[in-house]
Amino acid sequence: MMHATRLLQAEPALAAEQAREILKVLPQHAPAAFLLARALAGLGRGDEAVAALRKTVALQPDHPDAWRTLADHLLANGDAEGAAAAYNSHVKASAKNPELRRAAVAMLRNDIATAESLLKAHLMRSPTDVAAIRMLAEVAMRCDRDGDAVKLLERCLALAPDFAAARYQYAIVLHRSNDAGRALAEIERLLAAEPRNPAYRNLLGVILSRVGDYARASAIFAELLAEYPSNAKAWLSYGHVLKTEGRTKESIDAYRKSIAREPTFGEAYWSLANLKTFHFEQADLAAMNARLAETKLTDADRVHFHFALGKAFEDARDYPKSFEHYSRANALHHAGLRYEPGLNTQRMQRMKAKFTREFFQERENSGCQSPDPIFIIGMPRAGSTLVEQILSSHSAVEGTAELPEIISLAKGLRTLGEAEAVGSYIDVLAATDGPALRELGERYLERTRLHRKSGRPFFIDKMPNNFLHIGLIRLALPGARIIDARRQPVACCFSNFKQHYAKGQRFSYDLSDIGRYYRDYVELMAHFDQVLPGRIHRVFYERMVEDTETEVRKLLDHCGLPFEESCLRFYENERPVQTASSEQVRQPIYREAMDHWRHFDEWLGPLKEALGPVLDAYPEVPRFD
Repeated sequence: MMHATRLLQAEPALAAEQAREILKVLPQHAPAAFLLARALAGLGRGDEAVAALRKTVALQPDHPDAWRTLADHLLANGDAEGAAAAYNSHVKASAKNPELRRAAVAMLRNDIATAESLLKAHLMRSPTDVAAIRMLAEVAMRCDRDGDAVKLLERCLALAPDFAAARYQYAIVLHRSNDAGRALAEIERLLAAEPRNPAYRNLLGVILSRVGDYARASAIFAELLAEYPSNAKAWLSYGHVLKTEGRTKESIDAYRKSIAREPTFGEAYWSLANLKTFHFEQADLAAMNARLAETKLTDADRVHFHFALGKAFEDARDYPKSFEHYSRANALHHAGLRYEPGLNTQRMQRMKAKFTREFFQERENSGCQSPDPIFIIGMPRAGSTLVEQILSSHSAVEGTAELPEIISLAKGLRTLGEAEAVGSYIDVLAATDGPALRELGERYLERTRLHRKSGRPFFIDKMPNNFLHIGLIRLALPGARIIDARRQPVACCFSNFKQHYAKGQRFSYDLSDIGRYYRDYVELMAHFDQVLPGRIHRVFYERMVEDTETEVRKLLDHCGLPFEESCLRFYENERPVQTASSEQVRQPIYREAMDHWRHFDEWLGPLKEALGPVLDAYPEVPRFD
């Protein structure tokens, strides 16, 4: 067996043959099954390797290396839940300490409170036990305490720099924390030691997609799919990258392959619908309805199917059925959210009270003076992708993506305030002095550098929700331009109701909640118009559609840019686009979509009531008392 093990790197085919010969004689021999699994992985036959690994752990449940290798393969396959269970089984099989074994068992049962208690008690006695530190970091991640997880893993790696499992977990939590630069460095360090590790390659592809290196990302996913051709989630991820690159036909093919491998995978159907220009066939409608009739379908898949059917019936002009499916999708998803619309209103009122004209005048010279960023803010689905596409067609401007860095800076400030207080970071920001504000601006520029590929002097940050952080932007980056993309209230809000977001935007799954959120947004922007006169340029979607050249010239003037004809031919811009409007902004402007919401008008009473005077006054702004 030792001879065969040495063959793994040099002659994996020969190692596989030797393992099979052993298994013919000794079919219950776990070491031979494990050798076969590693040999198959070396040959790029990932699905077969997974089957061999499952056989190994069935034969020898306390085989720690087999559990760890299986976890790596499952993660590369997109089975995060299965991978987490396998990693925990690895820890359980390898941990000699009874407390750690009990903690691992608790984590397998998802009894997080017990696991955390056992691990903290153990670390009180053995503070340098790196296995326990890594497990406690996983507990923190499961509880969405990513900041705690980062600190624990940094401690773990300071003690054991070669602890690959901890470094991999560190790369994951950095990525989750929107620190793509450090996450990329960590995963590339791991790949230098294990260049064929499937989990490492999968995470590298995900991070590269996030930072806009789509060519490398798509190549990695294509390579992984050659090894794991039966994995539905991997095909879905590949489809997303292809969509972003503008390779629409190939992305449709990838989504179709995802569905073929897992017919109940609702997200793959929604991904087709989310192309916006795609139209389902009758066979698709029959298949989706059949899946919805299955009692064992998960709520997440059910939500995706309803959203996809809403789009399908909308395209077929069967608006009652379309609205029925949109409503069922939103109601089902909304039931699992913890969204309190009043908290957003409270946060907005605190901003109005704190961020006065005098407040900004007293801090006129604060922050980093770089003019590089152009922020496009506003409600989601308000036409911000169109504005971005127009601006990024200018020779001096680079379009990046919806960058999370401003929100990350706000979260960092929030940790310094009262954790339970609504908008507590506002008070922390208000107390931040000039040098610290400049450091915040410089940190933003450093962390966004990874997304800038072209060397153009200006770049766009298109995170819509940054309208909640105009105070931070003005103080930390006073030289930045801010553009507010705005669209007719009902059109904008109903477009949000039809959209299922990958994460966030919890306000968007109830018509009344959406209307209230839009109203809060308009009120807050009216306040900033008063206290920061002339600093925010507003683009109304309808005016951009009706008189494109005039509005484009105004937009460029605000950004201090000379007019270029290419901005009117924005649809010829082949840059990658990540948002739901990616296919639409690759076409010339058309006005037919502006009033499309009227087909659903009879069901939108709750939305209109929540919008109140904001709807009646549009495009003007009502008086807010």
